[in-house]
Amino acid sequence: MDEQNRLSEADLERVRSVTSSGYNTTERQPFRPLRLLAVLWVVVSILGGVSWYIGKNTGFL
Repeated sequence: MDEQNRLSEADLERVRSVTSSGYNTTERQPFRPLRLLAVLWVVVSILGGVSWYIGKNTGFL
């Protein structure tokens, strides 16, 4: 812990140039929690419908 930076200034500059070069960046769409909630609701509804149908046809319901 005595040494704050283990890299020299030249090494730090090379690291900064690589990380800000654009090679490591990706364009992402903004996070939409309501869309995620809607997708989860649809998936759970479909799985619930399938399980209800199976239960109805096998005589459990």
